Amino acid sequence: MNKEWGKLIVAALFEVGWVIGLKHADSWLDWSGTLIAIYISFHLLIASGKKLPVGTAYAVFTGLGTAGTVLAEILLFGVPFQWSKILLILFLLSGIIGLKVLTDSHDKKEGETA
Repeated sequence: MNKEWGKLIVAALFEVGWVIGLKHADSWLDWSGTLIAIYISFHLLIASGKKLPVGTAYAVFTGLGTAGTVLAEILLFGVPFQWSKILLILFLLSGIIGLKVLTDSHDKKEGETA
């Protein structure tokens, strides 16, 4: 995994944090943390998008953020577990992994010709 994919994964983790903050923040400290998480998340998304294809980067960012948010709801906030949600998350993650695999082979071809 290269540095840009690492930035994208960290951006998605911060996305999970700010989405949770949007729902649960109720003090200026919570809102400050939410705003900082938004800034870090989008900063890393934009930075990784400079090297990765933007469409793939955004799809991976939103997919990982969605999966992480659903898992956080179940694990941290007691939202009832549903197999249908887990199956849909696995389906989403398989698409994300497919995008990453296809993007890596594309990057290698570009690197080989340069």
